[in-house]
Amino acid sequence: METVDTTGANATAAELMKNPALVAAIQAKLNGLVGAPTGFLETLPECMKKRLNALKNIQVECAQLEGRFYEEAHQLEMKYAELFKPLYDRRTTIVGGAYEPNEEEATWVEPGGDEDDDEEEQDEKSKIDDKTEEEKLADGVNNQLSFDENTKGVPEFWLTAMKNVELIEEMIQEHDEEILKHLVDVKIIFTGKREGKMSSDDESEMGFVLEFQFSSNDFFTNTALTKTYRMKAEPDKDDPFSFDGPDIYACSGCEIDWKKGKDITKKEVKKKQKHKGRGQTRIVTKMVQNDSFFNFFDPPEMPENEEDLDEETEALLAVDFEIGHFFRERLIPKAVLFYTGEAIEEDSDDEDDEGSSSEGQDDDDDEDGENDPDYKPPVGGDGKPEECKQQ
Repeated sequence: METVDTTGANATAAELMKNPALVAAIQAKLNGLVGAPTGFLETLPECMKKRLNALKNIQVECAQLEGRFYEEAHQLEMKYAELFKPLYDRRTTIVGGAYEPNEEEATWVEPGGDEDDDEEEQDEKSKIDDKTEEEKLADGVNNQLSFDENTKGVPEFWLTAMKNVELIEEMIQEHDEEILKHLVDVKIIFTGKREGKMSSDDESEMGFVLEFQFSSNDFFTNTALTKTYRMKAEPDKDDPFSFDGPDIYACSGCEIDWKKGKDITKKEVKKKQKHKGRGQTRIVTKMVQNDSFFNFFDPPEMPENEEDLDEETEALLAVDFEIGHFFRERLIPKAVLFYTGEAIEEDSDDEDDEGSSSEGQDDDDDEDGENDPDYKPPVGGDGKPEECKQQ
């Protein structure tokens, strides 16, 4: 299936991932803007300053109350995760070929469609059914597919869905794909204090785990690889006005039990090394990190003191958090729509609508530009882990 570009925001994130120093610079600039004095307050009379101080105290209380809201919202999310679980389990059985949908389950009715649309779909279906086996085979070759009526489940479901997201496709290397064909499910496990239940400090911490489940393969022995994200939903005591909802502040991966000689996250590099005293040259072999999707499970370590975080690591973690959010909020809930490309088309339509509404003010200018023969249009730029050792 052809890869479709995702939203402008995701495309921008993919570009930023290539330049972590730029991410850090932008973040530093934005942080500097928060609460920057304008000189306006100094011009106000004392009575006005006192009133504004009172309003700012109220704002701090609002931020604290908002933090409590997000904590309770997370509990509600955990509650509904249990309700979503049987639906996701049904999805897994169909994708894996363990269950074949009956006629009623497999009948799709286009929302908002009319009778004419239904007739056209039936005509198209009849044309497909009338094709000879040779024609169907030719169509499969032309579409780079090799599926037929004997195909079980939906092969490479998660690999295809991920490759249809530019932000994630950037991470997937050619040598990763053979392994990712064995990816049978991606689950989200919410962590945190459950409403009405006692829990330990670890269990009460707000966050989520991404669990990637694999079938047996020639590369590693794990049946599941996990990525754990820790979140906070309370205002910073030193900067309460910067609070804008829950934030991921740390993440950890897991140990991958690679089979001998199968670790694709490492590669062997040979370099010439000259002996300082003798002047002789020898070949030195060493292992270095290799580009791979599976580096996702070995993120940079977060120092205990946040002030010790260097710009490059901060930028890499910012992109990592963006990817974690995307899996949680978009890819896992709407996996089938990313497989088919419909979720990305939907995002593109939304962007077009936003663009047209903002451009409506300059309709006259646009028409003049289109009539100009030299005119060139501008280009525009969301249980428990198994068999995985936490680091």
